[in-house]
Amino acid sequence: MENIELINYIKTPVSIVYNALVSEEGLSNTWTKKLKVKPEVGFVNEFDFDEDYLTQMKILELKENQRIVWECIASDDEWVGTRIIFDLSEEKGVTKIILRHADWRELTDFYRWCNYNWAMFLFSLKTYCEKKKGLPFQEREF
Repeated sequence: MENIELINYIKTPVSIVYNALVSEEGLSNTWTKKLKVKPEVGFVNEFDFDEDYLTQMKILELKENQRIVWECIASDDEWVGTRIIFDLSEEKGVTKIILRHADWRELTDFYRWCNYNWAMFLFSLKTYCEKKKGLPFQEREF
């Protein structure tokens, strides 16, 4: 199994980062404007990236200001069965976020491309939390 693992530091309290990752407002400003999100274990979040399918993430775990775990139940075939894990901690007003996209079946070009896109997601999350201006999918030009 392969895992994507990234880290970033966001100059804002952990509660702001956590809320951005569990709320419709936060995720629409950082990932995609087309979504259906609810911060509830067992709920299936839906994300639309203008493809022929929705990306559906079942919420497995929510530990306020500490951890979020999603399981992909529908999306690109390589994503189905993988988990997205956000681990958060704060020190002196700076939030450390570790993002893991775990349980890939193999290392492919799509895996590599997703690695790049998760880094862009963390950049978008950082700018949203620090400056109130993220870079969701619909506004990207790269």
